[in-house]
Amino acid sequence: MILTMFRKYWMLTLFPLQPESEVFEITDFTTASEWERFVSRVEEVLNDWKLIGNNSSKPPEKGEYTSGTWEEKTQDINFADFKFSVTHHCLKQESEEGEGKEEPEEDAFPTAMQDLLCMNNDFPPRAHCLVRWYGMREFVVISPGANCEAIISESKCNLLLSSISISLANTGCQVPMFVQIQQKWRRMYHGECQGLGVRTDFEMVHLRKVPSQYNHLSGLLDIFKSKIGCPLTPLPPINIAIRFTYVLQDWQQYSWPQQPPDFDALLGGEVGGVEFGKLPFGACEDPISELHLATTWPHLTEGIVVDNDVYSDLDPLQAPHWSVRVRKADSPTCLLGDFLTEFFKLCSKKESTEEILGRGPVEEEGKDDISHALSKLTEPTAVPIPKLSVSNMVHSARKRIRRHRRVDESPLSNDVLNSILLNLYNQLKSAPSDSLTYRLALCVCLVNFYHGGVRAVAHLWQEFVLEMRYRWENNYLVYGLASGPPDLRCCLLHQKLQMLNCCIERKRARDDGRKTAEGGKERERGRERKVSGSTGTENGRLGPESAEMGREVSPGKSWDSWSDSEGEDEFFECLSDTEEMKEAASTDGEKGGAKVAKPEGRLHPHGKLTLLNSQEPLYIPVTQEPAPMTEDLLEEQSEVLAKLGTSAEGAHLRARMQSACLLSDMESFKAANPGCTLEDFVRWYSPRDYVEEEVVDENGDTVVRGDLSARMKIPGNMWMEAWATAKTTPARRQRRLFDDTKEAEKVLHYLAVQKPADLTRHLLPCILHAAILKEKEEESVEDILSARKAIQQATSHASKLLRHPSPDYKKLEDVITQLIAVETVIARSRSLKAKFGIGKAEQGDNAEDLERFVSSLLEEPEVSVIGAGRGPAGSIIHKLFVSAQRAALLAPLDEDTGRGGGADDKKPMGGASVPDFPPPAGREILLRTCVPRPAPYSKALPQRLFCVLMREDFRLAGAFSSDTSFF
Repeated sequence: MILTMFRKYWMLTLFPLQPESEVFEITDFTTASEWERFVSRVEEVLNDWKLIGNNSSKPPEKGEYTSGTWEEKTQDINFADFKFSVTHHCLKQESEEGEGKEEPEEDAFPTAMQDLLCMNNDFPPRAHCLVRWYGMREFVVISPGANCEAIISESKCNLLLSSISISLANTGCQVPMFVQIQQKWRRMYHGECQGLGVRTDFEMVHLRKVPSQYNHLSGLLDIFKSKIGCPLTPLPPINIAIRFTYVLQDWQQYSWPQQPPDFDALLGGEVGGVEFGKLPFGACEDPISELHLATTWPHLTEGIVVDNDVYSDLDPLQAPHWSVRVRKADSPTCLLGDFLTEFFKLCSKKESTEEILGRGPVEEEGKDDISHALSKLTEPTAVPIPKLSVSNMVHSARKRIRRHRRVDESPLSNDVLNSILLNLYNQLKSAPSDSLTYRLALCVCLVNFYHGGVRAVAHLWQEFVLEMRYRWENNYLVYGLASGPPDLRCCLLHQKLQMLNCCIERKRARDDGRKTAEGGKERERGRERKVSGSTGTENGRLGPESAEMGREVSPGKSWDSWSDSEGEDEFFECLSDTEEMKEAASTDGEKGGAKVAKPEGRLHPHGKLTLLNSQEPLYIPVTQEPAPMTEDLLEEQSEVLAKLGTSAEGAHLRARMQSACLLSDMESFKAANPGCTLEDFVRWYSPRDYVEEEVVDENGDTVVRGDLSARMKIPGNMWMEAWATAKTTPARRQRRLFDDTKEAEKVLHYLAVQKPADLTRHLLPCILHAAILKEKEEESVEDILSARKAIQQATSHASKLLRHPSPDYKKLEDVITQLIAVETVIARSRSLKAKFGIGKAEQGDNAEDLERFVSSLLEEPEVSVIGAGRGPAGSIIHKLFVSAQRAALLAPLDEDTGRGGGADDKKPMGGASVPDFPPPAGREILLRTCVPRPAPYSKALPQRLFCVLMREDFRLAGAFSSDTSFF
């Protein structure tokens, strides 16, 4: 009763009665804190990754830490509002199939503790720093997030260490866990590993300067012994592994083999086609900046070697193991890479050629001339129209440009410009495999780099366009281009130039035909006057001369010839038919204008076929060639046809537009085969649409009869309608399917409006092609596997991108980066070969070994030197260091180049003679032993101390194990 009253009094005292309107809060102190949540979250991550218990595995093979595959997985966790990243590092080891794994013993050490004593992977050249310092194949690291501040305070560090210790104990995880503390650049880690009755603490010391008492092996042994505090006497032997690293930066007697470009020739006016026909290659500076020699003593004991502040037995020439790595220069300047980069930058330019070269009085004069010409068109006086053509005005403008342009205003000198033009045209005759477009790309690239950048490119392009117009106007073919229609597999600029050549060829053929025809007319003019009498019409039809002078008047039917000549009175003239034209004119005149169906435009009989309505042979007619087209014109035509829609009218219009060539061939066929039918035309033009079968006639005989196919008999068939509309007109009197004059002007206009950036985009595939060919050529000399694979990848990447009309230029920039990387690799190979004297006659039998050694230096992070300091590669490395030392200390060069490497080569530190090697840039000392801790009756456990001694860095990374059961 008294106890109950006391409780009521205590409750009323602590919590007095409140009005019903007020609400009070009771704090539950059993709720987990942020620290407990953090520990729980770490345990969840360890369970998710299945890092529970001891997963025993076979000891790692020698070198497996470097050659093997390391796996990483990361997960983010929070401590209150502070973000941490948990990362699991593990060496992927292949499990032996067919062999059952032995269950680990109950008191077996954790795998990490076994790895502390393993000697197969000391000083791995490429591994995580914790792997190098502690030799572990699996561990977990907890580090602050990317944008979080470092853990610097001692209390926070201890809190994190307590967290991982509790997590390991609660989960039974035997994988070591580390916490990254201090600033990240210091690479400071503390951690712990727990097993059954054992624990290993990972501790670290990092200082800026090396304390003088610990600047040698003796002082470090004292630290290790005092730390483990072994109570046994005598102390178990301590295993020692030592590695000294020497750095070579001064390459005496070995100059960089890259030949610089001939700037005097390129800039002094002595320019030949060779320079403009080739891309440069190679690094402008030595791509190998340093050589690091690591001398290793892998197995030593305390009594074997002496290393203190007075004397040292650690002579690099006596080291049983040498290994070398090279430090490569960061992004060395490479000639081909610079050319590609500068050329690619032109793609982003916005200025036109006129804006770059400036608007001077030349253009004003041109405007006056054009306006004056237009005013003449309105005057009543007779004006010679051909003299006012665009071609003539541009050609005259070219002369004015050259007359008014001052020498100092021209980006390209006359010598340079003439050299380029010679390279573009003259040399192509001796190198037909090189196209004009390809050489133009090389010239533009070189001009951009050496002769003034975008202004020089604009100047060159302006001259090139004028040269193309000059060739069109004077019927000069553009050399360096394959004959025939535009090759759609090439870039668009190349197709345009091929189209211009097609126009020139057609124009030359037409002009030659006219000259031949005019010569024949001159000889027969007298006879024609007597026979024909006049040039008027007879019986309502055009006479022969009228047929020669103009096109027949179309009756206005829908199947009239579809062309772009816009009413020009020009015709396709066939050279082989000029004699037939004269004979036809003579025959018609003699018969007084009587209608005579005389065949015209025959090529040759079509086998043994005869016309269906007569026994006359079926002749193949002379037809017009189809109009060549570039890919942009094809795309434009496709868009026009697609816009016509699917209606009946649109489909009919589409058919008419596509049938221009068919209609022309039908008219030529009618002219060559008077009295023919559509069936005759189909038998020649589309034999599959003429079906023949054997039938029995009225007399009972088996005969072969033919008929049009089903699709040819569809009402409104395009072929039937075209045949009904087609006139009897030979090809020479038809309107041209391909208007070379208009197409040439379109090409020239297209070229003239191209900005330097547009030109660069057109030529970029050619430059990439040239760069790849150049690198293939250079790689074939060096024979580098990695470079060969990289070239193949870059080629494949570029080919996929350039298939599209508008490629992704950001990805093309990545291709250029790949090519620059290949050039750098090849330059590194040449640099190393020069330094190791590969290719010299005195190498003898060691040449192949040295070549393999140099190739390995390029491919591998670190390469062992066979024979250490006494092998062929080691001897060369020794001489390189000796030369550098004597140059640094100004010693005479006529002294002995180095020691022979005998047993008496030990010398005290600080001797008077010039040392062969500089002081080591870095010293790494690894101390290991297995002793009982903390008591004499405890288990013998692995202890390890990794020491790093550098000029401004001193680090001790210790792993000290203790028995938690018997202490």
